[in-house]
Amino acid sequence: MRQIELLVPAGSLEVLKVAVIFGANAVYIGGEAYGLRAKAKNFTREEMAEGIAFAHAHGAKVYVTANIIAHNRDLEGVEEYFKELREIGPDALIIADPAVFMLAKKICPKIDIHISTQANNTNYGTFCFWRELGAKRVVTARELSLEEIGAIRKEIGDSLEIETFVHGSMCISYSGRCLLSLYLTGRDANQGACTHPCRWNYAVMEETRPGEYFPVYENERGTYIFNSKDLCMIGHIPELIGAGIDSFKIEGRMKTALYVATVARTYRRAIDACLCSEEEYRRLLPWCFEQISHCTYRQFTTGFFFGPPGAESQIYDSSTYLREYVYLGLVEDRRDDGLYLIRQRNKFCVGDSIEIMKPDGTDIPVTVRRIVDENGQDMEAAPHPLQPLWIDVGRDMETYDILRRKEEG
Repeated sequence: MRQIELLVPAGSLEVLKVAVIFGANAVYIGGEAYGLRAKAKNFTREEMAEGIAFAHAHGAKVYVTANIIAHNRDLEGVEEYFKELREIGPDALIIADPAVFMLAKKICPKIDIHISTQANNTNYGTFCFWRELGAKRVVTARELSLEEIGAIRKEIGDSLEIETFVHGSMCISYSGRCLLSLYLTGRDANQGACTHPCRWNYAVMEETRPGEYFPVYENERGTYIFNSKDLCMIGHIPELIGAGIDSFKIEGRMKTALYVATVARTYRRAIDACLCSEEEYRRLLPWCFEQISHCTYRQFTTGFFFGPPGAESQIYDSSTYLREYVYLGLVEDRRDDGLYLIRQRNKFCVGDSIEIMKPDGTDIPVTVRRIVDENGQDMEAAPHPLQPLWIDVGRDMETYDILRRKEEG
């Protein structure tokens, strides 16, 4: 059976380590330039080197995005950037632009090249084109159905790897190529600076009556006419495998460690169960759906996988995410007296009921018994944000366990 890679996003070094510990076979990251998530924290050269070393020590790979649509002014900088990456040694570069592709071949001949979904890869001829130029993998356009992906696999055989997004935010525009942000705000989505105007609330203005706005209400909150549901294929792993996909890609380089950990460990268990037997996978599905519903989400759709989506794929009444759990921190160290170090992300207090979230799928309810600041002083509450704290929850924990709290209401 085909080896299935779980490819998970990371917007920071901390999240990279979480992704690997919670089940990713590979992680994709961005440097400080030339990727499509300029607003993400992204990686310095030193952080990238540390992240690659960490991933390799745990048997995982790291791919670096360089998938902007390049202008003339970008090419000299891209060339210098690739010289740095050649020394750092990621496992692959994710590229959309032909000029950037040729620079990568010239400067980083020992690093694999993956073709980004931004390159609009919708047919087997395009896959063959990139294969002939030396690409190892092509990411399918999000507009493809499983039937179309299966037909591409049949045409190309095993000569090229296929990567496909299976979970996360969907873009209103074709394969993510959008001019709306640039037009409305001057920030170019194709250069990594999208302001997500598809999530905004809109109204209609009649041409002869300027200044008079006519809202189109779905309910009292307004109408978010461009706002897509999030993609979720956790219930269709056998079909994804059957289509010949090599890498299951999760979207979300701007998401939290809690989100990444939740999605990574859920898809990890679902894939492993399915590779064992479909019966075991079906037994696990209720747990999978429960876990996925705990992390940040809008509502879910299967996108284009089973044909063009209709109105049911859109959200018309809200641009906001629903959230059931709050990320409190990541276990970083342990003291001899049983206190554990975390770098707090949200406020919590002594006496609060929280959960330890483990990579194997276990969630352990505990009570915060003690909080100690970095000077050794006991505290009743943990201030926010990012303060290092030592805590006691009356339970042994491991490095990279995640602490979370269920939202009230």
